[in-house]
Amino acid sequence: MTEAAAIARARGPVTQARLAVDFRRIGLEPGMTVLVHTAMSRIGWICGGARSVIEALLQVVGPEGTIVMPAQSSDLSDPAGWCDPPVPQTWWDTIRASMPAFDPRTTSTRGVGTVAETFRTWPGTLRSLHPQVSFTARGPRAADILSSQPLEDPFGVVSPLAALNQCGAYVLMIGTGWETCTALHLAERLSDPHGPTFEDGTALLVDEERRWVRFRMPQTNVERFPAIGAKLDGQAMLHHGHVGAAPSRLFPVAQAVDTAVEMWSLPSPL
Repeated sequence: MTEAAAIARARGPVTQARLAVDFRRIGLEPGMTVLVHTAMSRIGWICGGARSVIEALLQVVGPEGTIVMPAQSSDLSDPAGWCDPPVPQTWWDTIRASMPAFDPRTTSTRGVGTVAETFRTWPGTLRSLHPQVSFTARGPRAADILSSQPLEDPFGVVSPLAALNQCGAYVLMIGTGWETCTALHLAERLSDPHGPTFEDGTALLVDEERRWVRFRMPQTNVERFPAIGAKLDGQAMLHHGHVGAAPSRLFPVAQAVDTAVEMWSLPSPL
């Protein structure tokens, strides 16, 4: 949505104060640890843009709360697998030889929205070290949540998602669909820990030298997520509301993961 379209559709500007009220109404509280997904364009015309969203989140959870966001950088992957858009095969070797190595300080996000990219550079924000599917966090639990994310199992039992699951964290989805719910990737790994993988590659600093590193990543299937979401949407633990004009949800990571694991672990009907 263009800015002009957002203005035309809005009844008025969405301010930081309004955002803070909406966050509290949906159930966000001081001291919470919360994984946030945001479709900023659905909120409306925000006075202050992404900065106002982040400042309102920090205001509501307070100094004892921790904000977490995805910081995916899918472009740091093997060009042979690119499809949105693909590049000619004749480019692949050049890309592999020239791709800048992942740097948690300077590698930008891709496909996770303006709020997540702005949060990546926010003072005091930390980032995990996976070159493709990292997370950022700010708050007293940030370092512990981001401390480990294995290259070949970034969503498994030793990962930021597992840490969120264990510490009683919540997910806040602001105007986004269930396909964006990264917490459910942990459920995929728990329900099928030996599931299919695929070969990938990226540029990394190894012993202070840039190298092209090949590794295997677990297959994910976000097409299954809306069915889990439909089940979760009817449960009392999930709070519905609006942030600005954006339909939003707040729910505990652990209960969402448990529900998904239970559904995906059931035997397939004959």
